[in-house]
Amino acid sequence: MSPGMFGFEITKLFFDKKTVTSRTDRATRKVLSRFGAFVRRSARSSIRKRKSVAPPGSPPSSHIGLLKKFIFFGYEPVQRSVVIGPVRLSQKGRGEAPALLEHGGTGKVQKKRVRYKPRPYMGPAFEKEQPKLPAMWRDSVK
Repeated sequence: MSPGMFGFEITKLFFDKKTVTSRTDRATRKVLSRFGAFVRRSARSSIRKRKSVAPPGSPPSSHIGLLKKFIFFGYEPVQRSVVIGPVRLSQKGRGEAPALLEHGGTGKVQKKRVRYKPRPYMGPAFEKEQPKLPAMWRDSVK
């Protein structure tokens, strides 16, 4: 059998690894960044501005707006993943607040040990947006 017998060259049956890899990497970055934006938006919108403390188990209240303002996402190219969440606030006593709000635990407030009950906001936002992820991947590599 000659290579031209079927009207195409045998080399056209193989893919160009570099092209496929670069398109896959581009699609991964795009899909995960989009997903990160959706989770961030969902987390931010779950945090309500109010003076009272949110009940345990529900998203925290926003008293001055820092938590809501400092929720970010970023694509991590080495791990090919997206990191979504609040940055650690550097003001006195507030550095650990985002994690304490999400998971609960013990922290210091004005030199006193205080026990926080969980008021999750990132986990529920992730769970809410996760079902949309397969549709984002569909036809993403072009």
